[in-house]
Amino acid sequence: MGKFTYNKEVLANLRIDEKETHLLDKLLDYESAKEAHSKKSHAAVDKRISIKEAINEYVKDGDILTDTGFSYVRTPIAAYFEIIRQGIKGLQNIGSPATSQSYMIPFGTVTHTHWSYCGAEMRGTDRNMSRCAKNGKTKVLSEWSHGSMAQGFKAAQLGVPGLYSKQLLGSDIIKYNPFVRQVDNPIKAEKDPCVFIPALYPDVTIIHVHQADKFGNAKIYGPIVNDVAIAAAARKVIITAEEIVPPSAFRNDNKGVVIPFVYVDAVVEMPYGALMGSMPGLYYWPRRLWEKAMRHWTYKEGAMDEFYETFIVNCKDQYDIIDKLLGGSKWLANSRRLTKAEEYDNEDEGVDFNYKEWTRDDPNPDDTTDQFKAIY
Repeated sequence: MGKFTYNKEVLANLRIDEKETHLLDKLLDYESAKEAHSKKSHAAVDKRISIKEAINEYVKDGDILTDTGFSYVRTPIAAYFEIIRQGIKGLQNIGSPATSQSYMIPFGTVTHTHWSYCGAEMRGTDRNMSRCAKNGKTKVLSEWSHGSMAQGFKAAQLGVPGLYSKQLLGSDIIKYNPFVRQVDNPIKAEKDPCVFIPALYPDVTIIHVHQADKFGNAKIYGPIVNDVAIAAAARKVIITAEEIVPPSAFRNDNKGVVIPFVYVDAVVEMPYGALMGSMPGLYYWPRRLWEKAMRHWTYKEGAMDEFYETFIVNCKDQYDIIDKLLGGSKWLANSRRLTKAEEYDNEDEGVDFNYKEWTRDDPNPDDTTDQFKAIY
């Protein structure tokens, strides 16, 4: 592994002891990343395995795991739940946004974070993440903006040591990020401050896609966010897919096929793998369930134990979430209708987006299956 130097003032600001800098090194270690990439088979072989097998083989204690998708849209949440079920511990989490780490921290799955943004937009504030950062259940190793982290992944995809950027100038983030460094543009005659953002190489990424073939070629409908760059950067890549299609399907229509099989280590067929989030074109947010998460489970210390019991213990997979928490086939049909109407792929006139808002004052606040009574 290469050796790296870090600004002592930044380490002090983040309360990182110099003996702990080994936690930072692997994210920058081009040599070990290159070695991992070179050992991957470039043959078109069948990589299909189960999610249990994929997590057991490719996610290890202490790995640097990326968050993919965007917040809770096209995010491999069902795979993250499997990581918790298998008792994997001590992960570093990096992503932009980095929202899914919140529910992994209370159980020791994630213990270190490369911070970007954590929230659920109109569903509410994630108090659990803030509380965990304040009480030391996760240690912040670096602060990022969305754009600067994206540039770090992009540099890794391009195979360059890093990028010169104007990102972060004028921001205090530089004082809380040990990886970046303010420098002068080396080719400009006059003073021209820039920020050098190094290439970032996470250990493992899980990317949820709309379609994949058995080799690992993957198609995404809608925003790609950072996922193509991350697939190129990560040492290990797991693809979870709503459906597996034959390779001929991509030869006949390659629009949206953005991840090539040479990056991919494992392919998992996982319909509804983004639940309890949303999947563009396929299913809409379970909004009432999210409101319960934000307004109840994240609200105070200990409430996440109920979240754990609900999603990890009482639900063995995403199908249990649909059947036990969302209302089964009725929810599936309506969530698809809402997503299609929202994206103007179906007629939106007459489609009712109203639902029963979750509150603690409901006579039966634990019932998340009645949100469609006003619709049907």
